[in-house]
Amino acid sequence: MTTALVTGANKGIGLEIVKKLVDQGLTVYLGARDPEKGEKAAAEVGATFVQLDVTDPESIRRAAAGLERLDVLVNNAGITGGRLNAPGDADVPTIREVFDTNVFGVIALTDALLPLLRKSEHGRIVNVSSTVGSLAGIPTSQSPPSLAYVPSKTALNAVTVLYAKAEPGLRVNAACPGYCATDLNNHAGYRTAEQGATSAVRLATLADDGPTGGFFDEDGPVAW
Repeated sequence: MTTALVTGANKGIGLEIVKKLVDQGLTVYLGARDPEKGEKAAAEVGATFVQLDVTDPESIRRAAAGLERLDVLVNNAGITGGRLNAPGDADVPTIREVFDTNVFGVIALTDALLPLLRKSEHGRIVNVSSTVGSLAGIPTSQSPPSLAYVPSKTALNAVTVLYAKAEPGLRVNAACPGYCATDLNNHAGYRTAEQGATSAVRLATLADDGPTGGFFDEDGPVAW
């Protein structure tokens, strides 16, 4: 039985990823900070709740210690920092908070779970990123110029490539869900969370000869 852990998964894209993986027959751990919301969401979709705050080392330690096996890690938890944080009007503490979740939390959790993933015959890591972090796309992007969210996704893409290089036995990729209507953007997106889950689920269930160290959306590779 293939086992997966999805972070930030009590709602939105994360929850839809969990649903799709459960529907494909995986045993899925639904990671969320809030026990009440996490337990409720997990019960509704047939997953197992794991209390997990990726910015809290003790929470990461407990979550890792509670798993006996792991084949798939989907690093979905992410925040925007709320305010725009445009160049010339940046709140550096908020930017640090965003990086703490979107980048440092991914690194900390992934490192904690690597021993289990290395034991898997089909180890997969999926980092939920965004095309707003594409260096090739930033000059012409119509997205808000956030010094918090945008660079955090650029950094996450670099983290993805480095783990893929360091762990040739795993398939490690970044997934862009597209502009989905979720709490992250006050439901301003034009895609559904269910649609946004598609690319991450595909990468989570790659064949053993599938790509690694890549950046993909629903239509294929995305420019770095």
